[in-house]
Amino acid sequence: MPQRPDTLPEQPPPDAEARRAIAPVICYPVDALPQPDIALYSTARLQAETIECLRVPPREARAFRVKAGQFFRIACPEGSQVGDLNLFSAADPAERFFSGKTRALHGTHLSVGARMWSCFPFLRPMATITADSLAWYGTDPYGGRVHDVIGTRCDPYTHFLLSGGQEYHHCCHSNLTRALVAEGFARERAEGMVHDVLNVFMCTGFTADNGQYFMKASPARAGDFIEFFAEIDLIGVLSACPGGDCGAEHSSDAAICHPLEVQVLALPPGALEGWRPPARSGYSRSHGLLGEVPPP
Repeated sequence: MPQRPDTLPEQPPPDAEARRAIAPVICYPVDALPQPDIALYSTARLQAETIECLRVPPREARAFRVKAGQFFRIACPEGSQVGDLNLFSAADPAERFFSGKTRALHGTHLSVGARMWSCFPFLRPMATITADSLAWYGTDPYGGRVHDVIGTRCDPYTHFLLSGGQEYHHCCHSNLTRALVAEGFARERAEGMVHDVLNVFMCTGFTADNGQYFMKASPARAGDFIEFFAEIDLIGVLSACPGGDCGAEHSSDAAICHPLEVQVLALPPGALEGWRPPARSGYSRSHGLLGEVPPP
């Protein structure tokens, strides 16, 4: 057997181009994925009325609740502003948004028709995007797109690491933690509940040279919005990022920031005839362990 050299050669192997030319395969073909009835949602939306309007101050977060079968809209009422969104099942907050699986099923950036999926062992749609005023943006010359499920959220730990030990308490991670405490969750539990977010209005991508995650100024302007249909009873928590439009920096007080607005819209009885909240995953959870099935 050939011996492995102590150091790998810098020159590519003779078949380097052939290896690079191998066609990619989609990891999760979604042909069998249950599709939302966007036509039903759109028709029902015409009958919806706003029942709550919540203001999220700059560099802060607020929690809100939405019942299954209602809509909620996140908007920029005054100017360009990025938001970090967490979702939980109101019935069991252990069921929360799973950005990684959502990314695997729908791609790195979400728009109309994409769904926000919950974590294991539930794995069901929590919310479906039904309208997006930035759907026109597409992909820009840098590879940037809007509403990402790539970034985790700005946080005080990474800020501490990269700033030489500075403490900053208005990162989205901290904002979301405080909002959960204000919603009634114990302080000791709240931080552990915060999870990877949907970066609403944020324009992001990966650099072509080394694949580094980048952000650029959001194309959102006053009046822009993204709207969701709640598939199950939800607790939402939204942070108005301290980076403002994220065109320069985040985790600081230097950026110009604006508030965000959350509107909850309810439907009259019968507007969603035939619709039912999605059931949690039917997988047995035995994991091949001698037929043992854990309790639900």
